[in-house]
Amino acid sequence: MKLNKKFNSRAHKSLYRTVTKMVPAVLTALIATSLGFISLYTSPVPMIQDFGKMLTIGMIISFIVGVFILIPLLFTRDYFFSSEASIKRSKKTVKSSRIENFLDGITKKVVALRWWIILIAIITAGFGIWVDLDAKAETDVETFMPQDTQVLKDIHKLRDIVGTTDQVSIVFEGKDILSSSSLNWVDATTIEIEKEFSQVVVKSNSITEVLKKLNDGEIPTGSELEGLMDDIPDQQQKLLINESGTKGVITVGIKHLEAEPLKNFIDDLNQYLIDNQPDNMETMVTGKSVLDVEMVSGLTTGRYKMTLLGMALVFLGLLAVYRHPIKALIPLLPITLIIGWSGAVMYLAEISYTPLTATLGALIIGIGTEFTILIMERFYEERENGSSSIDAIRIANQKTGKSIFASAITTIGGFSALLVSDFVILSNFGMMTLINISLALFSTIVVMPAVLIILDRFVKTKPRIEKDTLVN
Repeated sequence: MKLNKKFNSRAHKSLYRTVTKMVPAVLTALIATSLGFISLYTSPVPMIQDFGKMLTIGMIISFIVGVFILIPLLFTRDYFFSSEASIKRSKKTVKSSRIENFLDGITKKVVALRWWIILIAIITAGFGIWVDLDAKAETDVETFMPQDTQVLKDIHKLRDIVGTTDQVSIVFEGKDILSSSSLNWVDATTIEIEKEFSQVVVKSNSITEVLKKLNDGEIPTGSELEGLMDDIPDQQQKLLINESGTKGVITVGIKHLEAEPLKNFIDDLNQYLIDNQPDNMETMVTGKSVLDVEMVSGLTTGRYKMTLLGMALVFLGLLAVYRHPIKALIPLLPITLIIGWSGAVMYLAEISYTPLTATLGALIIGIGTEFTILIMERFYEERENGSSSIDAIRIANQKTGKSIFASAITTIGGFSALLVSDFVILSNFGMMTLINISLALFSTIVVMPAVLIILDRFVKTKPRIEKDTLVN
């Protein structure tokens, strides 16, 4: 009976320490992580915005489940269902696990070599950021699909037969596009585009091409034009001209291009139209290919903006929580290194960015900051309890590092499922996520202790011996 009472008291004490010590630390990590994910909202692409929203919602739900379901379950287990054998074992000194001993050994070496570790980390990260500035982006949507799918094979076969499956549309607008001057401009533009961009354009078509076929190669005028227009089926007319005769379309069939050369072609085509359009005509290049270029450009070129914004938001959030610039900066320093290392890995492995991997900067800021904040919180808790900086980081890395290690392994396990996807874009995203989480774990366990030891002199802590009491 006495054992039960002692154990129940110990369960209450564990609950109290968890709620007062661990929950605030996890809440701070949650805030920082969510702020990192918020940077994804700045993407011009709705799918990335939704990705950021779902990540944020998932983090909040996980926190609520952990606090209001997991903790009560653990307390209930220890309070009501612990066997007498477990009660007796709890009285004995608990030996450190192999993982804790391993982490403690690493921490000792890190503390001894902290300046070398920081120097090497900065150099390698700097190299990664430098090569990442010129990193290539894979923008061909077809390369993201399973290469053996029948749909893709059919597209390639059709392209071999007709010469193209892609096109852009030139929309032109004027008061009367069926006037002789307007039709002559449309006809000349339709022909000249094929000559001017012969390496890209396969075939162009417009209302004048249809009229010429019906009139022995000549553009009709007057009543002859009206008669021929009546002979053209309504469905075909609607593809090339509107009912009021104020808007028309020149369809331009083009070779299959990746986003970068396609963007260059569209820019050149726009400039050509500006230089050659009459004063009474307005033109615009549009179509699905143009939308694809804008989407892929928005996904890939905005990665630096999202990453920097994520870091700024996390710093400001931590500054509001800690009200100390150094404490707000410490968790971000190892994460900055990860961004550089990730770029170096992609460069050395010759992996191109995709619309998904372009979001990894913001993603790793969110995930990695959670790890570093938990280590830092435990470090300063031990410092306030009177431990030296070296003892504090050993305890923090040994105890909290074990939990972070387990969390990283489970996260890696979850993202590993993406590796078996037939879609290259998903498997690449899964692989790079695994690499980045592994780098986050390495940076937290190896680099973070060195950062804390070096910068501890700038953070004044008041030692206090706290006795945990439980008010019934």
